[in-house]
Order: sequence, then C-alpha cells, then structure tokens
Amino acid sequence: MVTRLLVVLCLMLVSVPARAQSVAGDWMGTLDAGALKLRVVFHITETDKGLAATLDSPDQNAMALPTSSVTLTGSTLKIEMPRLGATFEGQRSADGARLEGTFIQGGVSMPLVLARVTDAAQLERKRPQIPTKPYPYREEDVTIENPSAGVKLAGTLTLPQGQGPFTSVILLSGSGPQDRNESLMGHEPFRVLADHLTRKGIAVLRYDDRGFGKSTGNFASSTTADFATDAEAAVAFLETRPEIAPRKIGLIGHSEGGVIAPMVAARNSHVAFIVLMAGTGVRGDEVVALQGSAIVEAMGMPKAMVDQITARQREMLALLKSEPDDAVVIKKLQELNPGAEAQVTAQVRQMRSPWFRYFLDYDPAIALRKVTVPVLAINGDKDRQVVASQNLPAIRAALEAAGNKTVEMVELPGLNHLFQTSKTGAPNEYGAIEETIAPVVLDTIAKWLLAR
Repeated sequence: MVTRLLVVLCLMLVSVPARAQSVAGDWMGTLDAGALKLRVVFHITETDKGLAATLDSPDQNAMALPTSSVTLTGSTLKIEMPRLGATFEGQRSADGARLEGTFIQGGVSMPLVLARVTDAAQLERKRPQIPTKPYPYREEDVTIENPSAGVKLAGTLTLPQGQGPFTSVILLSGSGPQDRNESLMGHEPFRVLADHLTRKGIAVLRYDDRGFGKSTGNFASSTTADFATDAEAAVAFLETRPEIAPRKIGLIGHSEGGVIAPMVAARNSHVAFIVLMAGTGVRGDEVVALQGSAIVEAMGMPKAMVDQITARQREMLALLKSEPDDAVVIKKLQELNPGAEAQVTAQVRQMRSPWFRYFLDYDPAIALRKVTVPVLAINGDKDRQVVASQNLPAIRAALEAAGNKTVEMVELPGLNHLFQTSKTGAPNEYGAIEETIAPVVLDTIAKWLLAR
C-alpha cells in the first residue's frame, strides 16, 4: 500500500562549530546508492557558534533534517553523522563552487560531489505531469456527506465542457491518510489521472480521506470497511448531480482503493464498473509477507539476507495473530531484534491498529466473487508492494467464480506500485522518478472507460 507499508531509507544529519562564510549556502549532489540515485541537499548557515547545517533528501520526502558536527579545515569540509554511522568529507574547489568528496556509511564509501546552488529553482522537484491552470474543463469544490458515519468529505469534482450527462468515476486512494490528489513525495497521481480523464470527457470526483485534509472524521480508528461507506456516500452524491449519468458511475481504486472498489460494487447496484490499480486478490497477511521480501530484494540485498528477512517477517505476523498481549509480542520481537527495541515497539503498535488488524485478516476474494459489473485490473510487473504475480491471478479466479464475463487484466512492464516507469520498483525510487503516472496507464484506463 502506499504509505503504511513503505520501507524507507532515512538519512539523518546534524551540526556544530566551524567558521567559513564562504561555504555558507545551499549545496546539492546525487548520492549513488547502487539500486537508486538519491539527491541530497545540505543547507549550511553561519551562526554565532560557527557553522550549522541541515539536510534534505527530497527524493525520500525527508526535509530539514538536523545536523551534529560540521568542521572546516582549510579547504576540507567534514560533516559527521554519528546517529547514522556516517560522514561526508569533501574538498572545496578553487572557485568555491564545488565540494568533491566521499559519503561513508556502514563502511561503504560512495562518491558525492556537491555543487553550490545558485538558483532556488534547482531545488524544486520536477513533476512535469502536474496539470496547470487554466483547465479546459470545469472544477468545483464539493462536500460529500456520509450520514451513517457522521462524516463530511471535502472533494473536487471536475466536469467536461458541455451539459452532459457524463460518465463519471470516483477515485479511491491507497492506504494511509491521503488527500484528494493522493499526494506523495511531490507527486499528485489522482490530480494527473483526473485531469487526463476529464479532458477525455469523463467526470471525476476525488476527495480527502476522512479525518484528513478538509474532511471530518477519525482516520486513526477507521478500517477499510469504514472507508467503503465513504465511497458509497460519494456514489450517492454523484447521483444527485444533473450533469452525471446515474447509470454510468464507476470506481477507480488504487492499492487499498482497489480493495474498497469491489467491496462497494459487490453490494451496491448503483456502481456500473470498477478499475483496480494494484488492487489485492489475497489476504492482507499474504500481501505483507511477500511485499517485505520483494522490496528488500529490489533494493539489492543478497538472497541469504532476503530469506532471513522473509522468515523473520512471517514469524512476526504469526506471533501477532496468535498472541493477544502486546507486551508479550514486543518482548519476543525485541529478543529477536536486539538493538532495535524502539522500532519494534512502534511497529507492533502500528500493526495492532484497527486498520492493520482488519487488513491482515480481510480476504478481498470474498467481495470479488460477487462482482458482476465490468472490471479492469492493472498492475505493474515491478510493483513490489502488491506483487502482480500474486494478486492478478487471484483477482481473475474470484471474478470467474462470480461468472463475470467482462474482465480485462493487464500487467504492464517496467511499472512500479505508483505506475511509474522504474528501474527496480523499490519504494525508495518513488520520489526520485519525475514521472507521476506512465502515459500508457492513463491511456489504458481512458480507452477502457470510453469503451464502456
């Protein structure tokens, strides 16, 4: 899923004294970490105690991280990072425009050349697909009421030019608190998708998750089943709009949204079709078990370590399911993971949340076996979070059991969980990739919808 289950490389830095006005400013370079390349930006300032610095890792959405020790000796700048077990040491060029050096972490040395930033635009993450105004369609802020939950959802409705009535879709986001654009690391996938479909003549409704953005409600105590009632409220809202064809309302769900869409379609006859973008077809605990090994394998870890991590993760899931006492679970896992006590405690608490408990036990095939409306299911073959080979066959089997004859399954080469063109598919590539959604995905969805 998008935010709850990411394996993220986290860089943390710090600061202390050293004087040299000439190195104050912003410095940017690219760290070659093997499976991926990460931009890093040091912001160096002079204080009354000497030099201080913070670090941005924009491709990981980690910004303004503090520092611990910055020293300048002659033309050599050194930044020590004890909490990370790392250092950066670089030589300043004669013109003062570059710092050429080495980033060392865990005994691994990586070359890092930092260039002085002379234009603030250099620091901006490029997201060329994000649409800009004026749009060739109408955009309206709306409020969707879910009376059964006492929730008001704030959203955006985009309408093609003309009076309609239009075919329409509701966008359902992935896991974790998401805004209406499914914003992540500078990307806005739902904004890009809504723009593309509306230009093709399809109305699109997207909204902030309950308890997030401008929507009311309690996100932390909610489960996938609760979010499904929000989706049904969105369907009911569209049926009140004269611009919308009431028999042509569909759902497009990404990741967890691809679990919600079949739940709603199975019980709500007002849903005319669904599109599953990296939706799951097996129980959540099976998804998580394979996801963990797929991610670390994509990050370049050796097979022995991948196998060890996979076994450890399955052991943890089994313990969580069999042992109701969190204190016992935490103690056992801390014994298995010495030195990682705080991380273990935080992970157990997350996995004991109402959402995670529901997700681990829920089998999406139950709803899929009741879905008879047209279905498009797409996955990227480099998706490491919802692995295509695990989930697409299961989705197909469940829909066949429902007797559904209007099903299209597409596995797209080279695409990750966000449907970006990627090298490895690992989550730590997401922010480094400029593309928000591969054009082939936008075209595949639009053509399928228009054919309906």
